[in-house]
Amino acid sequence: MNTEPSSDRGTARRQVLKTLALTLPVACVAAAEAASTPAVAGPAVRGASGLAGRGGPVPFRPGRAMLGSYTSLRGQSLTQSLALRRRQLGRSQRIVHRFYPWSGYLPTDDPDLPADSVLMMSWHGAPYRVVNNGSSDRMIASVATRLAGMRRPVMLRWGWEMNGDWFGWDGMHNGRNPAGYVAAWRRLRRIFDRHGARNVAWVWSPNWRSTPNAEWNQMRHYYPGDAYVDWVGVDGYNFAGESPQELFAGVCATYGRRKPIVIAETAAVGNATVRARWIKQLADFVHVTPSIGAVVWFDTDTQPGTSHNFRPDTDARTLAAYRTMTRSARFAG
Repeated sequence: MNTEPSSDRGTARRQVLKTLALTLPVACVAAAEAASTPAVAGPAVRGASGLAGRGGPVPFRPGRAMLGSYTSLRGQSLTQSLALRRRQLGRSQRIVHRFYPWSGYLPTDDPDLPADSVLMMSWHGAPYRVVNNGSSDRMIASVATRLAGMRRPVMLRWGWEMNGDWFGWDGMHNGRNPAGYVAAWRRLRRIFDRHGARNVAWVWSPNWRSTPNAEWNQMRHYYPGDAYVDWVGVDGYNFAGESPQELFAGVCATYGRRKPIVIAETAAVGNATVRARWIKQLADFVHVTPSIGAVVWFDTDTQPGTSHNFRPDTDARTLAAYRTMTRSARFAG
């Protein structure tokens, strides 16, 4: 999400993130059944052939973006939420997004995941020193072993939005030292590799804009290197009226020739007209940006500290636009 440093939007964002960081895993949605309605046909997307075969254990498919979401719906169980989204969209979703704490509960298996879905784990980061000094090696190895035992592809999004100023693992809270983040990421990956977690695709996921917007905090300084990253993610919302191009084009232009892109967190806010128009703009942007291989919606109305409702079914116009986008051939990954 975007954070405006001196605005109510920034305050709300920090409250949302604090809540997420302190909670145990929250169930996210992915449909358990095959799509009941064929996807709407559309022109083929060309220009991403150089990324074919990339993405690690979760391969990128040129012209086909995976649809996913983090979902927490007020007053509904996970089963009810899954059924609702299947009915509304007429299709299943490919990515299940969930949040997990740095230390504590982690899955060894997940019965809620459909067999053909991909779990995207947002694993909370940590102060760089507790990774880099080796004191967490045993715990990291345990997580690696657990995920290896799942025997299914997993997208691991560790320490996301590191270029913000709202998490304990961002540069502002770690001595303005992006190099420490890079070292921590690389250490994590080496430990995972040693423990056979080769079903894990590593997702590096900055916020669309650095906060503070200072040279030392630019996202490129946090990039662990091509050898350590399988997918490049980006988070962005239209809190200040930003278009999808403004939010995502920079990351796609910088990294999209080398790595597949996942829009890892997004949603539209505003009235029905604004939401529907923005979703149409997002669909158009994804269609003309061949490096995008996945879009994951932040589908919730349950976040304390903010009046924003991120659900795509807040009204008929928004839902119609979302359904049209998600049922297009571009989202058939």
